[in-house]
Amino acid sequence: MTVEALPANQPETFYRGAGRIAEFRNVPALPDRPEDWVASTTSRFGLAPSGLSTLPDGRVLAEAIAVDPRRWLGPDRTDTGVLVKLLDAGQRLPLHVHPGRRFATEHLASPYGKTEAWVIVSARPGAYVHLGFDRDVSPEELAKWVAEQDTKGMLAATNRIPVAAGDAILCPAGLPHAIGDGILLVEIQEPTDFSVLLEYEEFGLADGHLGLGYDLALSCVDRGAWSPSRLAGLRGGEGRLLPAAADEFFRAARHRGGDRLAQGFAVLVAVAGEGRLRGEHDDVPVRRGDTLLIPYAAGPLRLDGPVEAIRLAASA
Repeated sequence: MTVEALPANQPETFYRGAGRIAEFRNVPALPDRPEDWVASTTSRFGLAPSGLSTLPDGRVLAEAIAVDPRRWLGPDRTDTGVLVKLLDAGQRLPLHVHPGRRFATEHLASPYGKTEAWVIVSARPGAYVHLGFDRDVSPEELAKWVAEQDTKGMLAATNRIPVAAGDAILCPAGLPHAIGDGILLVEIQEPTDFSVLLEYEEFGLADGHLGLGYDLALSCVDRGAWSPSRLAGLRGGEGRLLPAAADEFFRAARHRGGDRLAQGFAVLVAVAGEGRLRGEHDDVPVRRGDTLLIPYAAGPLRLDGPVEAIRLAASA
């Protein structure tokens, strides 16, 4: 067997969950741990090694990959290139922004920023996300909102987007966003934990500027207006789960029984039903809530049975 069924990996964080990961994965409820970092080789910002995934045999995944990168990643990769999470929003998350690659290279010593995308697994009626400003915002206005922690003012300037199960949305680096309460989602992102928090006081935090100071940190924010047509471009189409703009960063595809999965390092999250994942070396049961780590060495695979899953991987 080469495919690994992963245990839950739920580091502590500052917001609350509502038991959706426990129900989805059939694991104990941990309300103060509303994220499951799947196949993670990324540590929480400033809190390493928290966040790193452990394999069922007790090895730290990042260390296992370092010992045999070709087996895990194939001949053309030196790192996984992605971080996958399950996220259970038991409350609205703070409005925040992730820096892009140029900012991260210049100020955070990382080749990766944090463009991300969300695939909604379940959502309460009326669920929503805040995504981008609905008008141009000046540097002075943004700085004032943050300095005064004017949550009402900053949220009023955002687009409030309804979401439902099955939706998929790309969130480019720099775009202000906040996930509303009542949502369980699968997130794929660049492999960092960089967040600039525009809100922080209401979440019991002292600040959220990545140790850079807000004068510099706020320079990574996209302050431009996002119209409905621009926002529509953040969704997939013509058989794509995500828009073409995501391809620079990662790939996400929905698969059902009978589909073939190309060779390559990937994470598979089963979102409905049950079936089997079969290949030359593997015949693995798959059911809703399972998170499977697929190494390059597994080769091509086939998903069989009445099952639906999301395959998540770095761009080629």
